[in-house]
Amino acid sequence: MADLFVLTADKNMQYAIAGGIARHHALGTAGFSVEYDVHIGRDGGVRTTGVDMLKLQSSTHAKLLLVMDFDGCGTDHLSALDLERDLDSRLDAVIGGRRAKAIVVAPECDCWIWGSDNSMSSIVGWERDTSIRDWIRSRGFQVHEHGNPSRPTQAIEELFRLKRIHRSPS
Repeated sequence: MADLFVLTADKNMQYAIAGGIARHHALGTAGFSVEYDVHIGRDGGVRTTGVDMLKLQSSTHAKLLLVMDFDGCGTDHLSALDLERDLDSRLDAVIGGRRAKAIVVAPECDCWIWGSDNSMSSIVGWERDTSIRDWIRSRGFQVHEHGNPSRPTQAIEELFRLKRIHRSPS
């Protein structure tokens, strides 16, 4: 039986989680086996059929994890936390034993890559006098007080186009 099965809404999320799990020693855990799958229906698909997909994996995996962004999941009647609780109760009902967990990410996972300007500048080779966030603003993006663009995925794609960087989940 494999240790963990992770269902994500997209490859970016899968690679973010895999990066964290690869540093298991920093998390204070021993290594463990992990299998991943990406839902073809993205965030909305994870919300609607993710529990059923994890149920199919429950006989071959000790623990199961469902991860999705709240933004784009297609619900407007629940908060991110309420949606996570709903998914957890559905998982508990079909899998039980506290073997499965849902994580609803808010703000969306793509916000995580916007850390500090120094880190982003180093990653993309930014050599302009203006900051990356000021450049993003000049391209019509709103930047929130915490530094994330209001449309983080589109902003990174714009930046990568400028720097001629091929976008890859890794």
